[in-house]
Amino acid sequence: MKHFLIGTAIAALTAGLTQAETWKMSADAPDGNYLTKNIRAFADDVARLSDGALEIDVVSNSVLLKRPELKRGVQRGIVPIGEVLISALGNEDAVYSADAVPLLATTFDEARALWEASRPIYEEKLAEDGLVLLYAAPWPPQGIYMNQEVTDATSFEGVKFRAYNPSTARLAELLGAVPATIATSEISQAFSTGVINGMITSPSTGVDSQAWDFVSHYYDVQAFIPKNMVIVKKSAYDALSEDVQAALEEAAELAEDRGFEMAATATTEATQTMADNGMTVLPTPEGLATDFEEIAATMRAEWLDQAGENGQTIVDALN
Repeated sequence: MKHFLIGTAIAALTAGLTQAETWKMSADAPDGNYLTKNIRAFADDVARLSDGALEIDVVSNSVLLKRPELKRGVQRGIVPIGEVLISALGNEDAVYSADAVPLLATTFDEARALWEASRPIYEEKLAEDGLVLLYAAPWPPQGIYMNQEVTDATSFEGVKFRAYNPSTARLAELLGAVPATIATSEISQAFSTGVINGMITSPSTGVDSQAWDFVSHYYDVQAFIPKNMVIVKKSAYDALSEDVQAALEEAAELAEDRGFEMAATATTEATQTMADNGMTVLPTPEGLATDFEEIAATMRAEWLDQAGENGQTIVDALN
């Protein structure tokens, strides 16, 4: 009987050690979007590298937590891990708006450099909030969607213009438009009901929302390259063994590199898809380009003033 009890205890302990931990993850974009595909590949890598000790169950399209709720939701443990648009946190601290400052970084190489300059600052801020930063991946460069031909900033006067973070709201104001905060999932309805009649967003979001159903023109202004980041509740991270933590970090490095590669491919493919569906795809008109330079200079100065020393540290690292 004694040997039986000891054997049972050992078996129970072994089962406890080998049982997989499962995390629910809130992903920002819909299933067809490359960012979500990258997250699912990340989850597969975590399971593989941890030998099944950590499983991540990905729920896409902000179903578990909407974008404005994500960071607080992870802090509170509603989910242990989630993905959020970095610049959506701009109201919390202006430094999070770095990658939404127009013309600060407009190529993927520049976006990577901006990320490397800003990451240490974000890691420190998130750590203060009980969070661990794993990786970031970029959206395509942002372009302008309109139902009319655009020549310069005067083309936007009075236009009800979608905003999805503090920077795009300010951009709309400087263009002479009227900003309206609209979630990605609500874009189509907002256009069809006249809540908005213009927006700036990525070609991937244009495809996700089937923009050709409600707008005619896409201007490839390449205004900036926003990024999503993946964050984890620190107590959940700390509860993992060192080996599983290492697996999670390795999977994150793979996801970041893959995310930048996928973004470049998705930019070309999504822009072509919009053209194939009848949208007029054009470069930035000369008049708008001139006006945009002035707006970008204004917004950069405002951001530096709001972000303070951290903002200056980021800009200095880019030069």
